[in-house]
Amino acid sequence: MVRIDARGMRCPWPAVRLARALRDGARRVEVLADDPQAPTEIAAVAEVADATVDIILDEFYRTFVVTCR
Repeated sequence: MVRIDARGMRCPWPAVRLARALRDGARRVEVLADDPQAPTEIAAVAEVADATVDIILDEFYRTFVVTCR
């Protein structure tokens, strides 16, 4: 599993890093992100990659778990 810490990054950077990890062959990626646009951007990347997204909520940020089918 690949873990991307994108806290403090503004979109589109969390989604760009996710897309790069998927393109490099990752089958499961955890993205830690706190940008308000991250859910929309990450969901769009996951849809193109035919992957699912699970969101784990924390007190401070969200963790997006993207899994390829």
